[in-house]
Amino acid sequence: TVEFSVGVSGFQNRHGFELQFRLGPTLQGKHVRVQTNYPAPGEHFERHTFRALDWHNPTGREDDSDKFCSLDLQIAGSYQYNFGHGHEEKSGGGYVVVDPVLLAGADNHHVHLDCITIQTYLSKCLGHLDDWPDRLRVAKESGYNMIHFTPLQTLGKSRSCYSLADQLSLNPEFSPPGKNYTWTDVGELVQKLKKEWNMICITDVVYNHTATNSPWIKEHPECGYNLVNSPHLRPAWVLDRAIWHMTCNMADAKYAANGLPAQVQNEGHLNAIRDVLWGQVFPKIKLWEFFQVRIESAVEEFRDLLADEKPDQKKTGGKQGLKIIQDPKFRRFGNEVDMDSALETFVPHSHSTQAILEACNRLWGRLEGINKEQYQQMIHHQEKAANCIVGNVVYERLTDHGPKLGPVTRKDPIVPRYFTFPFEETSLEDDLKMTDQPDKACHFLAHNGWVMGDDPLRNFAEPGSNVYIRRELICWGDSVKLRYGDKPDDCPYLWTHMQKYTEITAKHFAGVRLDNCHSTPLHVAEYMLDVARVLRPSLYVVAELFTGSEDLDNVFVNKLGVTSLIREAMSAGDSHEEGRLVYRYGGEPVGAFVQPSLRPLVPSIAHAMFLDVTHDNECPIQLRSAYDSLPSSAIVSMACCCSGSTRGYDEMVPHQISVVKEERFYPKWNPDAKASSPGEVNLKTGIIAGKLALNKMHQDLASKGFNQVYVDQVDEDVVAVTRHCPSTHQSVVAVCRTAFHNPKHHQYRKEVPPMFIPGKIDEVVLEARVIDRQAGTYKKCEKYINGMPEYTVEIKEHIQLKDSGVVKHAGVTSKGSSEFVQEIVFERLTPGSVIAFRVSLDPRAQELVGVIRHHLIQFSPKYKLGSLPDQHTPTILETPLAQIMSKLTLADMNMLLFRCDSEEQEEGGGCYNIPSWTSFKYGGMQGLMSVMADIRPKNDLGHPVCDNLRQGDWMIDYVSNRLVSRGGALGEVGKWLEGMFHYLKHIPRYLIPCYFDAILVGAYTTALDITFNKMSSFVQNGSTFVKLLALGSVQMCGVGSFPALPPLSLALPDVPYRLDKDTGKKEQCCVSLAAGLPHFSSGIFRCWGRDTFIALRGLMLVTGRHLEARNIILAFAGTLRHGLIPNLLGEGISARYNCRDAVWWWLQCIQDYCTLVPEGTAVLHCPVVRMYPHDDSEPHAPGTPPLCDVIHEAMTRHMQGIDFRERNAGANIDMHMKDEGFNVVAKVNRYTGFVYGGNRFNCGTWMDKMGESDKARNKGMPATPRDGSAVEMVGLCKSAVRWLVELHKKGLFPHSSMKIQRDGKELKVSYEDWNHKIQVNFEKNFYVSHDEKDPDEKHPDLVHKRGIYKDSHGASSPWCDYQLRPNFCIAMVVAPELFTVERAWKALEVTEKKLSWNPLHLLIHFLYIFSCDMVYCGVYDNALDNDNYNVARGFNYHQGPEWLWPIGYFLRAKLYFAKKLGKETYDQTVYLVKSILSQHYVHLERSSWKGLPELTNENGQNCPFSCESQAWSISTVLEVLHDM
Repeated sequence: TVEFSVGVSGFQNRHGFELQFRLGPTLQGKHVRVQTNYPAPGEHFERHTFRALDWHNPTGREDDSDKFCSLDLQIAGSYQYNFGHGHEEKSGGGYVVVDPVLLAGADNHHVHLDCITIQTYLSKCLGHLDDWPDRLRVAKESGYNMIHFTPLQTLGKSRSCYSLADQLSLNPEFSPPGKNYTWTDVGELVQKLKKEWNMICITDVVYNHTATNSPWIKEHPECGYNLVNSPHLRPAWVLDRAIWHMTCNMADAKYAANGLPAQVQNEGHLNAIRDVLWGQVFPKIKLWEFFQVRIESAVEEFRDLLADEKPDQKKTGGKQGLKIIQDPKFRRFGNEVDMDSALETFVPHSHSTQAILEACNRLWGRLEGINKEQYQQMIHHQEKAANCIVGNVVYERLTDHGPKLGPVTRKDPIVPRYFTFPFEETSLEDDLKMTDQPDKACHFLAHNGWVMGDDPLRNFAEPGSNVYIRRELICWGDSVKLRYGDKPDDCPYLWTHMQKYTEITAKHFAGVRLDNCHSTPLHVAEYMLDVARVLRPSLYVVAELFTGSEDLDNVFVNKLGVTSLIREAMSAGDSHEEGRLVYRYGGEPVGAFVQPSLRPLVPSIAHAMFLDVTHDNECPIQLRSAYDSLPSSAIVSMACCCSGSTRGYDEMVPHQISVVKEERFYPKWNPDAKASSPGEVNLKTGIIAGKLALNKMHQDLASKGFNQVYVDQVDEDVVAVTRHCPSTHQSVVAVCRTAFHNPKHHQYRKEVPPMFIPGKIDEVVLEARVIDRQAGTYKKCEKYINGMPEYTVEIKEHIQLKDSGVVKHAGVTSKGSSEFVQEIVFERLTPGSVIAFRVSLDPRAQELVGVIRHHLIQFSPKYKLGSLPDQHTPTILETPLAQIMSKLTLADMNMLLFRCDSEEQEEGGGCYNIPSWTSFKYGGMQGLMSVMADIRPKNDLGHPVCDNLRQGDWMIDYVSNRLVSRGGALGEVGKWLEGMFHYLKHIPRYLIPCYFDAILVGAYTTALDITFNKMSSFVQNGSTFVKLLALGSVQMCGVGSFPALPPLSLALPDVPYRLDKDTGKKEQCCVSLAAGLPHFSSGIFRCWGRDTFIALRGLMLVTGRHLEARNIILAFAGTLRHGLIPNLLGEGISARYNCRDAVWWWLQCIQDYCTLVPEGTAVLHCPVVRMYPHDDSEPHAPGTPPLCDVIHEAMTRHMQGIDFRERNAGANIDMHMKDEGFNVVAKVNRYTGFVYGGNRFNCGTWMDKMGESDKARNKGMPATPRDGSAVEMVGLCKSAVRWLVELHKKGLFPHSSMKIQRDGKELKVSYEDWNHKIQVNFEKNFYVSHDEKDPDEKHPDLVHKRGIYKDSHGASSPWCDYQLRPNFCIAMVVAPELFTVERAWKALEVTEKKLSWNPLHLLIHFLYIFSCDMVYCGVYDNALDNDNYNVARGFNYHQGPEWLWPIGYFLRAKLYFAKKLGKETYDQTVYLVKSILSQHYVHLERSSWKGLPELTNENGQNCPFSCESQAWSISTVLEVLHDM
């Protein structure tokens, strides 16, 4: 899957993959369009034709977490995708590279890319086409399965393989006298190699230059960079001609008097070259003049204009500043002054002659300055040019590793020429005249080359580049750089010619190597490869890049669809670096984790073609030693990617086979050839026998899935490379002793460190070493490219360890009970040696791994390979885990999956701790899965968790023992894990992390499936986001060691029971709901009335946990006292009745239960065990009235008026509260019907922070008392009263009115009357009108925001009523009838503007008191104790930190009222909701707690004092999705 985010990325994919595009959090909820140029089925690829992809949403509702569009990748190549939303056509995009499928053999079998072993041939050295099979057979007999041909076209006069005279014609040298072979004949040979030899053929394409003697370039000089179409090169051409004439003068000894002979031999001669350049060449050609202004003419024109014109500010934009226009023809003094800018800049102060003269003089002075700047700039260029010229001379004539050209002659000039000059030699003066003759100037064509350190995406021949004038080009004097322009219309002949060239190549060859890819214009290569893929859709594309940057490499890979990038072992300076390259270029680490089939696709480096040496680089024998040829090749062959070499390496040719100068032929294959025969080779030649064995091994490893790699640097010269198969767990370990230095002259260690190879060595696949032989010494043959006959390979293949000549001793040792290791002591691992072992697990371990894989098949068929049936299956493992887990309840799932440390400690245990690291968040599986979710995708086998698993069985035992000790259904799951772990403990330790993870992943996913199947259809059919939120129900709802809830009636059906562990007596074990993890999860602080009933609807009713919800409702009903239910439950015995709102949340939940649960109103008649039938009753007093009577009592008590002092008031129950705060008041206003209460010394709503700091003098002062009528409580009360009225009308609630005492008289108050009063008075008292003269507004002076709803009414501090808080949204959801639709919508819009939205953080919350408020502070620190009243000891708990749960009510309110306003508004709101909640989805997915936090600090920053997972945070978000 690709998750969208703004930017460009590249991804490499295999043929046959399904690629899914999913929405990142910033795009969810938006109209996103995804377009791609990947063709639709049955259509042809057109690069600039894009089509839109259709979105699929498996759940079809709620959110966009599962929404995707997809591509079935069946066609190789490079494809673009882009996405946009809203008015943005393109917000981002990227590339998808699909690998080709290569076929070979008569049966057209698939050749995996990692199976490729390639050998390069210089085509010109193959001779006549008739001789090719004999010469190419060397590749076949050496075990290669791919041949790379350098270009087969007619070569240019330099004879370079890459300087082509005609791209369309086959090199005539391939045809013997009397024959005229064509491309068809070549194609037939290629097909023969493919069908009969199983060999695939590729060749080069050269797009960026052609030979200087190409006939077509003479007819079409516009195809190159010449002085007509590229006049910016004129100064560089002038310099080039001047340097040529300097060459002629040196050759003719004209500088002898200057101390400069033709033969450059020393530093003095180099200084003389500089003297001639600066003293004679540069002054003569005056290159600066091409960039200067002719001052006299410009000033004269300016003078004339001053008299006649005024400056045109439209042309200059009214900005002063002189502008110089570069002469497009680059003539001397051809630059012009932009007269409009001159007139604007040099304004005379009057029209007098003197003023005009002064203006002209100022212009003159400025132009002199500009000309001087141009002169100085050219001096800098000439300094660089002089340095480059001298540097070139040093390399070509002085350095030991250079060509040592000898004296300067016209054939070997002082430096290569940069431009062609197809005319007779004349004087420099006559040469320069030709620049003004277009018919001649068009044939002065720029040569191609490369520029060290240049930007490969820049064309160095285009305007703006100074490469040619600074002589920075390392020039190829045999080739002309081609000038394509931006599109085919810019140079029609060239594009057509190269298109034909490409079509010929693609018709006959399976792939291409892009020569000089980094200098080929990207758009040209892209176009040509598109042409090639029309003829050959599965085109294999290879390139060698010298960008120096992997990011730049990826630009080419992505845009061109490069399959493999050439990498070379010769770039390594030592064996350690060679080993690092093997690890870098392919394969997973040994013991890697099994990845899910659907997983995020991450950008990756291109597939590598790893070669021991490339055909255009120096010979390794010259730089290292002949003995190193074999071990370095072996290291390369062990890489998990394409590998290969160039012809001549295996034959130990001791020099570079020059692509330019080599004219000899390759030897032919003759199995009976003598070592002294230079024209023939066989298995005894060089290292061919060793390479055959290595190539076979390389192909075998790749085809059989040995895709895991481990590289061990044994010592400075010995590298051991392991290739491992993750299904069979066989390995091949190649131990290679390199010989970078000749052993005859270098002192190597006599002893090689022993190696410890885990498992059982089945055989020695090969052992080989380079040895001397008596066959004469090397003498370069004039006809054939011959190698060094004095060396060959001594090799044995597929032998037993005891028969090895390299191994002295092999002893079996044991690392613990589960891992057997063979110690290998070497005897003859000499420099230049290789030994490869085939290793299996010891038989018992192999059997156990097979059994583990057999039992894992129930989770995924990917484990079938390598599986073995269990001959002695324990009974518990005979039953599928899903069947065992199906017996678990959701309460059991809480134990299986979750339980934080404090919950575990309550049971006498704790979460698993890794010393020197940390503890898991949960004792259950989620604790491990959260950590493994980070480890698994990265294959981070060095993580402390993996180390712990390898070092011992502690974690393994913890997982199973924790469940076994529980007994029952959980114990059965534990026994199943125990059975699997029994096998796991006896396999090699390095495999334990991956199989432990595989077992846990299978068990975990099974548990999730069963969990969701036990929930409501909303969850079962819901999105991934819904399911993740629903897991919060399992996380928060559990049964501890001690009953957290008061007892339920014995007459109540379906109440869960268990036996007390200590007494053996039967006790109720109802699920309770934790407020938050980890702080509110156990003991008396687990259950809170308010938290429970804010969260109960989402976590229990919406998820379908109706029975457990019923039990919680009835348990809390039993604790009713004073008409209230407790805030802190304390098992009912230690309850505190200090909150005014919990009872209303409880009533709302009863209403929701009756509404959402089938036949839910039956709960109203369930018996309630009253702990406190009267206010002063002792706990557990008798009495079991029906729930409906308890509800009626709560309502009556409020109407009567609640006024009491908390029991045990004082420091014992609250050490911070002032005495007055223990007085609890909760009443109903007889005129408005609003519930009200509290005082300024207590806080009876959810915003209940009590001051704790003596230093700041806030101790005992509530931060947010919210006394009076809190808006959400009025809404909740209205909801309850309205519902009871409706129930009574339906005959479901027996009470129509309440009896109270008022003024000494009994009075009846009807529910209908109460309902009516609230309805008619709500907006009068809570809405803050836009009308400044609103008669209902009692405190207009306190209004600072209009169009909102007050947070409270009648507060003791009136200004608190007017604070903008989110609580009115709760009232909107539970009692929407109180709100006028238009007013409600405007208030929500005001609030929306105040949402805290920071895309850098993960969550979106409410700022409960906004930053404009004087007491706002966004960082909550409960440990801070200073003298700041507003923040000390966390006083700002509800006044700045960003709480999460009210966002649910805000969004639900938005959805409700949006629907009232019509479809368009509703659709817009749905997108807003999806967009906001996407941030929560991301956090939930990434959180190790798998929850949503209680709060964050400002801008979404983590708050260390917050619960990491809060019940009501998860619940309210889930409710939003349920509403949708």
